Amino acid sequence: MSEAIWNMKLTKKIVSDYETYIKEQKEAADGIFRSVRVIPSAMKKRLEVKADELLADFERRRRASEVETRLETERLRSLLGTERDTFCQVPDLSRTRPPCMFLSRGLGLLRQPTRPLMELAGVVSVLEALAPLALAESWDNVGLLVEPTPPHQVRTVLLTNDLTEGVLEEALRVRAELIVSYHPPLFRPLTRLTMASWKERLVVRSLENRVAIFSPHTAMDASRCGVNDWLAKGLGECSSVPLSMSVGDSLVNPGSHRLEVTLRDGFDTSFLTELESLDGVCVTLLPLSSGSRLLVTCSRKGLVEVVRLLASLEGLLVGPEVVELQKPPLPGTGMGRLCTLGQAVSTATLIERVKGHLKLAHVRLALGAGRTLESPVSSVALCAGSGGSVLRGVKADLYLTGEMSHHEVLDAVAVGTSVVLCEHSNTERGFLAELREVLSERLQDRVAVLVSAEDRDPLQVV
Repeated sequence: MSEAIWNMKLTKKIVSDYETYIKEQKEAADGIFRSVRVIPSAMKKRLEVKADELLADFERRRRASEVETRLETERLRSLLGTERDTFCQVPDLSRTRPPCMFLSRGLGLLRQPTRPLMELAGVVSVLEALAPLALAESWDNVGLLVEPTPPHQVRTVLLTNDLTEGVLEEALRVRAELIVSYHPPLFRPLTRLTMASWKERLVVRSLENRVAIFSPHTAMDASRCGVNDWLAKGLGECSSVPLSMSVGDSLVNPGSHRLEVTLRDGFDTSFLTELESLDGVCVTLLPLSSGSRLLVTCSRKGLVEVVRLLASLEGLLVGPEVVELQKPPLPGTGMGRLCTLGQAVSTATLIERVKGHLKLAHVRLALGAGRTLESPVSSVALCAGSGGSVLRGVKADLYLTGEMSHHEVLDAVAVGTSVVLCEHSNTERGFLAELREVLSERLQDRVAVLVSAEDRDPLQVV
């Protein structure tokens, strides 16, 4: 009860603050039009209409959440400030100094403090720190996909799961300079940029309006506190590990193989000159208490030449020994998650938790062989989006993902694993609200971060 009363008071305060702000802006606008009588009637009418539009939009959004309210307030303040500069650059007024002077002074009454701008590169570096691009799958297309001519400054970022033409229109309405689209809108190479297809139109219109596009996709899936970890929160208390662990983006030394040879004391090392001349070969000679140790790093192709050269030498104490190099694993990162629940729950209970977390009225369920809605679930393998290939063969009581093929579902059910399908983007979109909070904090509130209201899963149950 006390929480409900507090929420009611908070709502009344927000509404009151909005009404006070609108009243002040209207009074300020009236003052402008009374004092600046030299403004041409057409310009005065334009300014009145624009101010009415902004304030009406402000009024319509006044019942938004506190966070959305704050972001919207600052966006509208920015628009009011931008309009000042726009009106003062109208050619007709530039010829008459007094109107410009008075108009600039009058509109200053409407102007509120705005957010400082951030360079696009600075915002991108924060995004890449949250989801390092090295974690993305090799087939994926992640990172900055569309970049307007530098310098490009960002005041507003729009987050979306899928960048459609409707979402782009929304981005233009809120004057976003950067769209972060979880799914890359550009996946296959484009051979032309015309208005013939919707993806080409996305690129053309984005560049025309100086809107950058960034996509994290599988890099965000694999990262700590990314999409899959967010999806796991819907299961309740549990521990989780990646189904396939990510590895570092590079090796200490170039090459895929390392060859080691022990040389006796006094061994003629003149062959090292020829060895070092081989393409892609890195040579290190380490002294030992007796003799020396030769380490050669090379590619698979170069390995044949290195072995041929060393085979022609006589007097090697030990070797050659060949080791295939692997990139180091990155604990806590990787595709999918295997979750162990703190306490087993029924299949029905787990499904209700998932539906609540994803805000869905319905999901699709395939019960494993011998399973019922009352069967206990203590382990869940999950993968946001399309999880068939990631979940294949994993031992768990239940699979949770967006979509799987018909035959992949049959394979899972046959071994007693139940499958819950929620549609592809429904297992991803809810993460955007969490990303907004994290991104705003990392950007130190220097940039307004909004979540798209137009973005939605293309499929619905009818």
